[in-house]
Amino acid sequence: MRRYGRHVDWAPGAAITIAGETLARDDFLGRVHDTALTLDGAPTIAVVAEATMSTVVTIVAALEAGVPVVPLSPDAGQREREHVLSDSGAGLLAEGGTTWALPGNDTVPRGDAALILYTSGTTGPPKGVPIRPDAVHACIAGLADAWDWTADDVLVHGLPLHHVHGLVLGVIGPLLTGSGLIHTGRPTPTAYAAAQGSLYFGVPTVWSRIARDVDSARALAGARLLVSGSAALPGPVFDALGALAGQAPIERYGMTETLITLSARADEQRLRGSVGRPLAGIQARVVDDAGMPAAVGQLGELQATGPSVFAGYLNRPDATAASFTADGWFRTGDIATVDADGIHRIVGRASTDLIKSGGYRVGAGEVEDALLSHPAVAEAAVVGEPDDDLGQRIVAYVVASGVQGDELIAHVATTLSAHKRPRSVVFVEALPRNAMGKVDKARLGHIPPSTMTAPATNGDLP
Repeated sequence: MRRYGRHVDWAPGAAITIAGETLARDDFLGRVHDTALTLDGAPTIAVVAEATMSTVVTIVAALEAGVPVVPLSPDAGQREREHVLSDSGAGLLAEGGTTWALPGNDTVPRGDAALILYTSGTTGPPKGVPIRPDAVHACIAGLADAWDWTADDVLVHGLPLHHVHGLVLGVIGPLLTGSGLIHTGRPTPTAYAAAQGSLYFGVPTVWSRIARDVDSARALAGARLLVSGSAALPGPVFDALGALAGQAPIERYGMTETLITLSARADEQRLRGSVGRPLAGIQARVVDDAGMPAAVGQLGELQATGPSVFAGYLNRPDATAASFTADGWFRTGDIATVDADGIHRIVGRASTDLIKSGGYRVGAGEVEDALLSHPAVAEAAVVGEPDDDLGQRIVAYVVASGVQGDELIAHVATTLSAHKRPRSVVFVEALPRNAMGKVDKARLGHIPPSTMTAPATNGDLP
């Protein structure tokens, strides 16, 4: 590895392309080094993370100079932007190739953070997550091992650059492994197909669109590995890509707070819905409501510890204390199962995806998969809503055509156990999603329905 700056070793390798602009690796790193010299000793820098070469150079240069980077979403609203700048204490702001000082900031202790990423803020203002350089290195090393990721690869993706997926994995990953990088600007099926890389990253929304574009999906047949993350990949999309591209994607699991903790391996059989085993150096466990190890196949909370797990939220000791167990494991808030071979499956968020209905614990994800297996259904999201009789009733929000709600309820009842069927179906034109393609379930109840079925009778429930 070649040492360009005092803080980071970047690997030599193939060219870097960002939204159509290409630089040879040496030219890119030379530009990074020149920019890093201007940032040496600078305070924390916030960077509006547009998909441009100048943005990527600025972010990488700050990392090389040892200056903590706060990536900002380009479409962040004014209130969110002001919160992130104030909370992070950023002293500089870079946008559109220009950098200027933010007077009065840089007052927040930043420790040894390389990056300060912000959570999605679905349960309040976004929380700052300081990420150490050693955490980034541990994560990328673990993924390189699991995915056989080397300098011979060319990574293709078009993901946002203010998240772990697009930035840590999608930009820093190639710079540490030596692989080439083609960021397509936008993650369209035709852009992915035209890039002709060996390694592709996408979120389920991207893969769903590619699966519907037969020519683009078939054009990926020459790739070595397709990777899906940031949300559960629908089973029908997994199957469609397997048929069209000659291989189904592997899935991995992680959070802003933990980076990537679990992944299927490139050299193992692709299993629908599996996120594999812990990366090298990571430990994971699934615990029941009493905090005891869950039985094989039993639903429980996923917890993790290891070198890529963060130490605590910025300026939020209360949230930090609530997020760790007494023995120091991070509580992900996600519900998972683990089988006898150590293979993990993620059910979803405990707050929205674990539904307690009629005495049963139902994972929203398996009901969504059952709905998506109906040929008329394009998208589906399932939640639990309060019910005097059941505790929670299962409600499905569906994008579909040419089908009635009672038909979908019956379809789920014959695909899964009867108690897992939706009690009502709301047809909508589209599901609300965030920048990473995750469905924002907190907004589902605010979507104008086009049709709603009457709730199924509860008298026949077990």
